[in-house]
Amino acid sequence: SLCAAGAPNLSYQELKDLKKANVLHIDVRERWEIDRFGKIPESINIPLGELMAALQMDPTEFKEQYNQKMPSKSDPVVFSCLAGTRSKQALSFAASLGF
Repeated sequence: SLCAAGAPNLSYQELKDLKKANVLHIDVRERWEIDRFGKIPESINIPLGELMAALQMDPTEFKEQYNQKMPSKSDPVVFSCLAGTRSKQALSFAASLGF
């Protein structure tokens, strides 16, 4: 289950369609989970525990750390995790920062 502000749950196909529109996909699982279960193509991994700090980084630092342009507050972002709980927390964190 994936979480987005417009549609709280997305199917994998809906996510694939969104990715065609250059939506930033942040996977908030832990790094060991990515290693064990695999990475969703074109997603960036920012574990939930790092997300608040990451979204407040200087854009240059964000690019260096995550090899991805930092999203602006108006950019569409989708969060994912294993079961949906952490992605909902990530959405709440991002919204509290004005994303």
